[in-house]
Amino acid sequence: MVQIVKTISEVRDTVKAWKKAGYQVGFVPTMGYLHEGHQSLMSAAKAENHKVVVSIFVNPMQFGPNEDLASYPRDIDKDQQLCQQAGVDLIFHPDAGEIYAEDFCSFVDMTGLTEELCGRSRPAHFRGVCTVVSKLFNIVQPDKAYFGQKDAQQLAVIRRMVRDLNIDVQVIGCPIVREADGLAKSSRNSYLNAEQRQAALCLSQAISLGQQLVQRGERNCQKITSSMQSIITQQPLARVDYITIVDAETLSPIEQIHQSILCAIAVYIGNTRLIDNFIVDIH
Repeated sequence: MVQIVKTISEVRDTVKAWKKAGYQVGFVPTMGYLHEGHQSLMSAAKAENHKVVVSIFVNPMQFGPNEDLASYPRDIDKDQQLCQQAGVDLIFHPDAGEIYAEDFCSFVDMTGLTEELCGRSRPAHFRGVCTVVSKLFNIVQPDKAYFGQKDAQQLAVIRRMVRDLNIDVQVIGCPIVREADGLAKSSRNSYLNAEQRQAALCLSQAISLGQQLVQRGERNCQKITSSMQSIITQQPLARVDYITIVDAETLSPIEQIHQSILCAIAVYIGNTRLIDNFIVDIH
């Protein structure tokens, strides 16, 4: 079974030995409760590197005071099995105290990219994400790190952080993995009961409609997002957090599509907040 280590020193010692032997290291940071979306990241890392490290750490810093830190799903035994199947070489599964000392007081903050989309309703979220990911990069020292496009804002934020802070890692984005009926894979899908699970399909249905409108030549962002919103609002269990089209690089809102765009949505199904998106590359 793939080895699990809990201390920073164990990870560093292992990776140093790998690098001394000339191995390239891939890294997949996760909060655990792994699913096929995570497996696609691990598979990509395995295909492109000699060794793969997966971190499993539910990061308290990226949860707001009324969010689901305590109830966030955890299953380290199943996670270990999935990592084993994917050919992962090492799991880093630290306690919070290993990552954050009692007198911890250093943070990575970003302006601009973190203020739209999820940053509006989760103002401290990306401070927590940037801080923990920068720490994990410093601990693991990977050559390449893999993130899913489902968290498109997170991917853009981490790419910018790596560029701005000159972190020596290549950030790789991997496509969204979906259930057979279209719902984007997410650990939070486990919160949904049968009725809510069916209702959640309104997200992927709205995403599909938005993609079709852009493909047909629609360039007015308001028309696209209004059409998408009409699908969500037909579902009584759904409540829209946001439906927004932004510049794919700066994440600034736009009115007309003349460049590569990210269309992102966040919707509450009951008390569960789900996200989805699509990207259109225009060069």
